Amino acid sequence: MPVWDIGRRPPADQFAMWHDVICRAFVPLTPSRIGADVNGFPSRVETRELGEVNRARIDSQPQLTAHGAREVARSDGEFVFVNLQLRGRCHVRHRVGTEDVESVVGPGRFVVLDTTEPYHLRFDEPWRMLSFRVPHRDLGGRPRPARLGRAVGADTGTGHVVATLMTALWHLDDAPEPPAAGGQDDLQRSFASAVSALLGGPGDEPGHEALRAAVLRHVAANLGDPGLSVTTVARHFAVSPRTLHAAFAGHDTTFAAAVRTMRLERCSRALVDPAVAGTVTAIAARHGYRDPSAFSRAFRREYGIAPGDLRRRRA
Repeated sequence: MPVWDIGRRPPADQFAMWHDVICRAFVPLTPSRIGADVNGFPSRVETRELGEVNRARIDSQPQLTAHGAREVARSDGEFVFVNLQLRGRCHVRHRVGTEDVESVVGPGRFVVLDTTEPYHLRFDEPWRMLSFRVPHRDLGGRPRPARLGRAVGADTGTGHVVATLMTALWHLDDAPEPPAAGGQDDLQRSFASAVSALLGGPGDEPGHEALRAAVLRHVAANLGDPGLSVTTVARHFAVSPRTLHAAFAGHDTTFAAAVRTMRLERCSRALVDPAVAGTVTAIAARHGYRDPSAFSRAFRREYGIAPGDLRRRRA
């Protein structure tokens, strides 16, 4: 169980040692200080092996840590890191294919990073995390990208299973009777299986027809949200915006057009319904339109009549 307690070294040597330690314990990384600390750079890394899964608990200071193109080129092996934030926040930017995915991971949430792609982690305050390294081969191959770089909640579903396992497996060695080698192999496989279930099978994108149908149901239930967008809906379904666009590519409408049509249809029905109270502006706002002028223009283009005129025709 290697432990690197950098705070025991002279303050002037601590940051250089930190750089060396994280490269030895994890993968090639380049840290940069955020702010100056006259007391050095006190940090601590403790690692524990569990078969092919490397477990680590890290305590450190504000910094930017880069695993960029140069670091990726120097890396040996293909892994994912599952980083469970215990204290402080981690601002993540992860290149996934051609997309830069950004997220903020607070305490109790985690993120999965693929070491074969560049990523940058920024910490603006002292922080602590559990970081588990899993080889691609234990996941059945390279993971599909939809969940990479995105903050995952630990309160429900597979996210809860992964986070709970991480906490339990970290304390495994502290038990009075740690499991034998065979039991450790079973636990390693259980954790890798949970991560694989979270990420989906290698290259296994959700079916476009099923995704499109689910997206349209979600949009219909949330038309009143003015923030409804490709970005927010893709995040809700844990897919990339490109995947969401692809789900609509074989049809005669785009995501944005589908949202616009559904909103206008809902507004049109409300405007002619005597049982629906409210002004034209209120009805438009109820269905996600912040700008009354933009709503009026879109409505007139679609129906050839001003919404106010249609409202006055109601029985």
